[in-house]
Amino acid sequence: MSWCWSGAVGAARVPSSYESVALVVGITGIVGNSLAEILLLPDTPGGPWKVYGVARRPRPPWNANHPVEYIQCDISSLEETQSKLSRLDDVTHLFYVTWASRLTEAENCEINSKMFRNLLNCIIPNAPKLQHICLQTGNKHYFGSFDAFGIAAHDPPYSEDLPRLDAPNLYYDLEDILFEEVAKNNGLTWSVHRPGVIFGFSPHGMMNIICNLCVYAAICKHEGAVLRFPGTKEAWSLYSEASDADLIAEQQIWAALDPYAKNEAFNCSNGDVFKWKHLWTVLAEQFEVECGEFEGDERLTLGELMKDKGSAWDEIVKENNLMPTKLEDIVSWWFVDHILGIEYPLDTMNKSKEHGFLGFRNSKSSFISWIDKLKFSKIVP
Repeated sequence: MSWCWSGAVGAARVPSSYESVALVVGITGIVGNSLAEILLLPDTPGGPWKVYGVARRPRPPWNANHPVEYIQCDISSLEETQSKLSRLDDVTHLFYVTWASRLTEAENCEINSKMFRNLLNCIIPNAPKLQHICLQTGNKHYFGSFDAFGIAAHDPPYSEDLPRLDAPNLYYDLEDILFEEVAKNNGLTWSVHRPGVIFGFSPHGMMNIICNLCVYAAICKHEGAVLRFPGTKEAWSLYSEASDADLIAEQQIWAALDPYAKNEAFNCSNGDVFKWKHLWTVLAEQFEVECGEFEGDERLTLGELMKDKGSAWDEIVKENNLMPTKLEDIVSWWFVDHILGIEYPLDTMNKSKEHGFLGFRNSKSSFISWIDKLKFSKIVP
């Protein structure tokens, strides 16, 4: 059984007679980090891989051991994009796993479309060996943007053939740009990947729920407080699903190489469901803190519970010799409050399985493994 069908990295050694060159845009993000590690494994299909990694920030210390050619570049600037990336004439596969956040969806559409166009207008003309573009979006494709959540959402479980919603959505704009560019360049193929809430590693990730929850749990332990659940009854007791970052990376690599996956959109979730009340116990055990229960209809929010906790985090970092971070740089309480404030809609992985990708993850095991990585990397105690 080959790696692509195994559901786990390192399951089989796949020989390759050619070298592939990946450009990962968003290399310090939650999926970019997984791509950086998996592409360079000796048994990853399509290898041996050479990897360029692009991010707006300077290279972070926790990313320093990745043997990628790191390029600091703000792709919202056409001039900087052309100056720094036009030389990458050997790229064969492009993995676009980044986005920029603004206050409204209209602003999100504008800045993210600009970034994607700048990149494609630079890479496509200058990389004659380019074969495939992986675009990562998400399952807001089905239920709308944060500022219009659920207004006209589809009835779950979500499948890839559902029509677009009649509302602004940055994912639709990015897809249209992708389809337009591929149509103008014969032989170029694409795939679109739509994960849900991602379990993974990236202290810079704007929507890294595990990092947020670990920081919250660490502050509770530091203050001797109960790990209260900052969410609704629906989030506490109904089914949710997640998308493991390594699994998303594996699906993207599979789609970049497998002919049967070309020019298709795929959901990407772990293939199981969980309840937050069960993972809450796991989180409390991992940080040796008293586990709270659902407290009733008066909603708690992390935005309120964690207000003015910057000094407490500074003490935790110093006492535990953690990597120096500021609280505001590694958490987005609003994101956790959103995810734990809804009945999270489920999708289906049938299309992905029917096309040949059988990867999966145990969500509880995934949750624990990413907590372990955050601890090992000295991001949390």
